[in-house]
Amino acid sequence: MKTLVLVFHPSLNGQSNVNAALAKAAGALDNVTVRDEYALYPDGKIDVKAEQAAVDAADRVVFQFPLYWFSSPALLKQWEDDVLEHGWAYGSEGHAFEGKEFAVAVSTGSPESKYQPEGDNKFTIDEVLVPFQGTANHINATWVKPFVTFGSFGISDEALAKQVEAYKAFLAK
Repeated sequence: MKTLVLVFHPSLNGQSNVNAALAKAAGALDNVTVRDEYALYPDGKIDVKAEQAAVDAADRVVFQFPLYWFSSPALLKQWEDDVLEHGWAYGSEGHAFEGKEFAVAVSTGSPESKYQPEGDNKFTIDEVLVPFQGTANHINATWVKPFVTFGSFGISDEALAKQVEAYKAFLAK
């Protein structure tokens, strides 16, 4: 299975130890292509045809990003608005994602305990990520249970190493 990992982190090689480590591990796997979207499009002007060609070549598409205010970084929303065109991604003639798997690999600053009905955030991570599942449904992709790295602020080297191995296993499925 060919997997495309689209990484959306505005400072992947600066502020991110979690997403940088996950992206590096993903890029070392056979049949996985990693695209650092902020490095490709620092001006926010997305090459729609290049992104669509990358999706077309994949069997699975993974959005990897840090959770920002219960949502994604701005460039990911821009990517969805620009790339997921009617007639290509959905609509009577748009079936680019049909038969493909779609997943997210998300990191949170807070620990998992905050993402519980009784936690500070009041919502589970699955509830927070419902818009992405809705997108998968709308474009006729097969939704895959998200890969989540909780508590990225202050994660230990040992815990990060375990997450890297778990991510590699997730991508190898």
